Amino acid sequence: MLQIQNLTYEIGDRLLLDKINWQIKPGRRIGLIGPNGAGKTTFLRHLANILPTAPGVIKFPKYYRIGYLPQEEIKTGAQSLLNLVLQGNEEIMALEAEIQSIHKQLEQGENGGTIIKRLGHLEDRFRILGGYNREAEAKRILQGLGFKESDYNRDVLEFSGGWRMRGHLARLLLQAPDLLLMDEPTNHLDLASLEWLEEFLKTFKGSMIIVSHDRFFLDRLANEIAELANGKITHYNGNYHFYEKKRAELREQQHKAFLAQKSERERIEKFIERFRYKATKAAQVQSRIKMLEKMPQAVDIESETAFSFQIKADVKSYKNVLSISEMAFAYGPLQVFKNFNLDITRGEKLALVGANGEGKTTLTRLICGELSPQNGNINIGERVNIGYYAQHQTESLDVSKTIYQEVESSAAPSFRARLRDILGLFRFHGDEINKKIAVLSGGEKARVSLAKILLSPCNFLIMDEPTNHLDTASKQALENALRHYDGTLLIISHDRYFLDSLVERVLEIKQGKLYDYPGNYSYYLDKRLQYTASVKQQHQSPEKTNAPANTTRKSKEQKRLEAEARKAVSKERNRLQKRIDSIEKRLDEINAQREQLEKEMADPQTYNNPERSAALNKNYKSLEKEEQELEGEWEEKQLELDALLESITVDS
Repeated sequence: MLQIQNLTYEIGDRLLLDKINWQIKPGRRIGLIGPNGAGKTTFLRHLANILPTAPGVIKFPKYYRIGYLPQEEIKTGAQSLLNLVLQGNEEIMALEAEIQSIHKQLEQGENGGTIIKRLGHLEDRFRILGGYNREAEAKRILQGLGFKESDYNRDVLEFSGGWRMRGHLARLLLQAPDLLLMDEPTNHLDLASLEWLEEFLKTFKGSMIIVSHDRFFLDRLANEIAELANGKITHYNGNYHFYEKKRAELREQQHKAFLAQKSERERIEKFIERFRYKATKAAQVQSRIKMLEKMPQAVDIESETAFSFQIKADVKSYKNVLSISEMAFAYGPLQVFKNFNLDITRGEKLALVGANGEGKTTLTRLICGELSPQNGNINIGERVNIGYYAQHQTESLDVSKTIYQEVESSAAPSFRARLRDILGLFRFHGDEINKKIAVLSGGEKARVSLAKILLSPCNFLIMDEPTNHLDTASKQALENALRHYDGTLLIISHDRYFLDSLVERVLEIKQGKLYDYPGNYSYYLDKRLQYTASVKQQHQSPEKTNAPANTTRKSKEQKRLEAEARKAVSKERNRLQKRIDSIEKRLDEINAQREQLEKEMADPQTYNNPERSAALNKNYKSLEKEEQELEGEWEEKQLELDALLESITVDS
């Protein structure tokens, strides 16, 4: 368990961390979120002991290990990929070196109870830390992160920066630290390796703190969300969905409190103004003036709320929006689709997914008429008006027009009256809407293209990565707009949380075939994982699948002894876990008691009473001593429990 007490850090006049107090217990999976610049990376770097010492205390047991994956690339010298990963755990490397040294001493004839006892202790620790199977585990992790077997002996300097970061992630996962700190771990991962990492981290035994903009990643992993803002951390005991719901409730309460206080202030101010000059009311007026001065200022949150809007199809299409039958398409000798069939009806919201190169963009271009199939038919339904957003869409913008003119030229009449406000959603405020398209950056042009498509009078939206250049607030507003859109929607996106909140049908393209999943993205992912697991089971080696459950019948005595052994192990495990829980509860109590003592000891009045001051100091030292003893016992019991669980795994 790691304890943070009054951690404070400031840069210039900016207070990033303001007396942070926090206990990170074993097994917690924490998503650390907050606006850019709030101090999330700074906080992780303090926990990893990278930044200079700051006011406050970070405490953890003697053998507590912290692993940190930064955002930026980690420099490394020339060595094989496998070697980079294996050398990550310094304790295992040191244990292995000492074990080898003792074996050499024994081979040279040295002997004695002390050296044998030391060897036994080292080998037990080496086994508990997974030293004997670390190479096999390292290869399993590397494979999960997308490396091939032929990559294991390649020099890490041969890989690109993104692949080197995957190597460092594998090194960190193999270490299996007590606390895993990861700053944007998904940045360099494709979908397959990202999904593998999610499943791996679900079984991770230690604690973890993850900083990530991938809301779906946080939603599937986190059992706690910690929001860092204005130097303070607010905790939400749930996943990202829970955080969003709870935060919305808190913001609503805050807004109501602001309105109530505003009304109360106005009432008091009216009283003061009305009776300010009446001598008979002077005492009441002064009382209310003091009341206003003492009243804490409630803060409204409406100014932070993202602007929201709704989009509607001007003309409804007929029920059948799209029908593709027996379609085939190829780029020269490369066959992309063959015997491809798809039907989409009015009002459906679909996600189009698949690995890069499987043909997602090709399919959208075929639907829009930019490409023509070699065989089969693509039929667009009656009164269907397609709006297509793609990355290259920016090339069709008129560079001589302003932002306002370009969007207005294609906007439906129902949006034109509110066009200036709606452009604010896309971060074009005030006079910015009069900027020429020619001077905009690539990201700004992409946002103009997105605004044009959304505000056009179409009833079938096809969107390729629409969230790439939007901040979180704008993403949420776009989600809300598309959720209430009454037309038909087909989306390609790597933002899985965005997809999960919108779509009710997922189309996966794989090797030219279409796989249809009637549910949201979570449903699709669960079904795919189930299928992968069943395939693995079917392809197990004959030795495993066909081996008899037991080749020799066990005697009653054997069964009795095994049952007694299981019972004893279970009893010991429960005893250890009960003691660990008891220690953690007492440590929580000590922390609360010490905070109270610190408040009293900080009060100047305390030192006017020497007896009271001495008693407080004595109690404080007593708590510190008890805390140290309990932390030592906690570490000892945790190691015993780890060894017991390891023995169960080995025996099974």
